[in-house]
Amino acid sequence: MATYQLSTSSGEVSVTLTEQGAGRPVLLLHGGAGPDSVAGFAGQLAGRFPYRVIVPVHPGFAGTARPAALDSVRGLAEVYRVLLDELDLADVIVAGNSIGGWIAAELALAAPDRVGSVILIDAVGPASAEHPAVDFYSLDFAQIAALSWADPAGHVIDPTAMSDEQRAIVVGNRAALQVYAGPTMTDPGLAARLAGMTVPTLVIWGEADGIVTPAYGKEYATAIPGAAFSLVPRAGHLPQLENPEAVLALFADRS
Repeated sequence: MATYQLSTSSGEVSVTLTEQGAGRPVLLLHGGAGPDSVAGFAGQLAGRFPYRVIVPVHPGFAGTARPAALDSVRGLAEVYRVLLDELDLADVIVAGNSIGGWIAAELALAAPDRVGSVILIDAVGPASAEHPAVDFYSLDFAQIAALSWADPAGHVIDPTAMSDEQRAIVVGNRAALQVYAGPTMTDPGLAARLAGMTVPTLVIWGEADGIVTPAYGKEYATAIPGAAFSLVPRAGHLPQLENPEAVLALFADRS
């Protein structure tokens, strides 16, 4: 794991990240479930394709520090723009799940010279009148599991079975998510701004996602010029965990 100190409009920001593999760079951005929700998939990507897979931890997640001024998804996108500059990377595949997808879209708008393509995996962000995101913060752990997984058995978080450190990370992740994404996990102005995306974009969606439904995903894809949409069977909000082979297949032609 490496740590970078980055100078941004939010001040000095410390970002920790892991890297594996070699080849075309992939910036893989996790969602509200934290970096563990993409760690295994990162290894599969690096092992299957000629990719250099970079997985940062969003400041405030997994016990990391978050500067008070860093309080929005657009702010996070700027952090990763600076990171790509620091690493001098171009033609980057930026992929993100849930809020990570939202960050990926903002990054593509902010750094089209660095971003080669975007893959959104059950991303949140745009406001939708017809297919709104679920009121996530009102849900208990059992309800979150039921809406997040095609097969929720074994995926309900039990805080009583965790160590104090594990519980603190879960609480911290949730707090960071709420700061960045706000109470509704949407930005009313994002859908209109997505029309300015100029890089090839693939929108991937788990067919059983109840957090943001496939209908929401199709709206997302429609808002981005030329974006393709692909439905992943036997998967919910985290298809990279529930049906990784199907998601890996969709990465295949980008290596």
